[in-house]
Amino acid sequence: MNRYYLDVHALQTVPPSNLNRDDTGAPKTAVYGGVPRARVSSQAWKRATRAYFQDEQLLEPSELGVRTKKIVEVIATRIEAADASLAHAAAQLAADVVQAAGLKIEVPKRKADAASKNGESEPLPEAKYLMFLSARQLDALASLAIEAAQDSKTFFKDKKNKDQAKALADSRHSVDIALFGRMVADVTDINVDAAVQVAHALSVHRVDNESDYYTAVDDQNTDAEPGAGMIGTVDFNSATLYRYAALGVHQLADTLGQGLREDESLTTPVRRAVEAFVRSFIESLPQGKINTFGHHTLPEAVVVKLRTTRPISFVSAFEEAVRGEEGGHLREAVERLAEYIPDIERTYGNDATTLTWILRVGPNTHKLSGIGTEAPSLSELVTAVGQAVAQRLETPA
Repeated sequence: MNRYYLDVHALQTVPPSNLNRDDTGAPKTAVYGGVPRARVSSQAWKRATRAYFQDEQLLEPSELGVRTKKIVEVIATRIEAADASLAHAAAQLAADVVQAAGLKIEVPKRKADAASKNGESEPLPEAKYLMFLSARQLDALASLAIEAAQDSKTFFKDKKNKDQAKALADSRHSVDIALFGRMVADVTDINVDAAVQVAHALSVHRVDNESDYYTAVDDQNTDAEPGAGMIGTVDFNSATLYRYAALGVHQLADTLGQGLREDESLTTPVRRAVEAFVRSFIESLPQGKINTFGHHTLPEAVVVKLRTTRPISFVSAFEEAVRGEEGGHLREAVERLAEYIPDIERTYGNDATTLTWILRVGPNTHKLSGIGTEAPSLSELVTAVGQAVAQRLETPA
């Protein structure tokens, strides 16, 4: 299969906020181009993107995964739902099939001690780390456990059955596993390489964190009890962020497979995944301190490219920090992109195989017009990208 990469670039202005905190509670920062910048970690925006799939129902539950240490509990619930007569044995069956798949589990000592102290039954064993399994993989493991219900210990001593358990945990991957990958320290042969790489979002300009001193009044205080009931501080900053993600379409197709149902075309799974990712990455927003700051914004400018050459970030356009001497940063950031994109593409790109789409809002972004095909709405952008991906996969260049 030919290599196809989808690059998604966005400029997004965020007001006073604390989207992603460091260990001191302050917004994360980084030095780039010799000056401090606001930073939102790639992990924070990947988590927001994954959550958006479900929150906005962009994908069916069967197309998504569950990331948890409580895999025994999750599978036991499925066993009991499928066969109520196994309710008493569901937890043990789940533990046996999980171990047969090669995953290590144990009862957390803290929870075991608390249960013993309170006279409660021993809690269920858990994985030592977060385990990412698709809904289809969890269902398949639950079904295998039910098949082993007569004598699961003997059943899973059979190498053929153990191999089947491991194979079920490494087939029919969900969209989010295919996109963001999976690492299993104990069973490395069921690891999944991520099709998506997400950069740390950086401000295009210098940023210095600020601190807000706040007080809260005790509603029950009388006039004889002046003063605040609580005082504190919260750190924040505001920034125009450059955001970037690269999606290896060929790798996504390889992990997801083709035509998962008889009633769909071969390219449908990949197209649905690509469209869901593009929409979710653009619209999602990390929730850090959102009740405090209400930082609900969307990108003012989006550039999407489908290319056969290697992915290209445009962050170098902002290596020299935007100064915002006219009172804002967005206009100059857009001007930087409008100049940089043609230069980098002319030098390293391939016009014959690269497609470009633009989505923009407001007069400050007009200089991006002409860089690519302008989409009047996000929905139309997403549809156009999905169609182009499907066409490339059906008729390789």
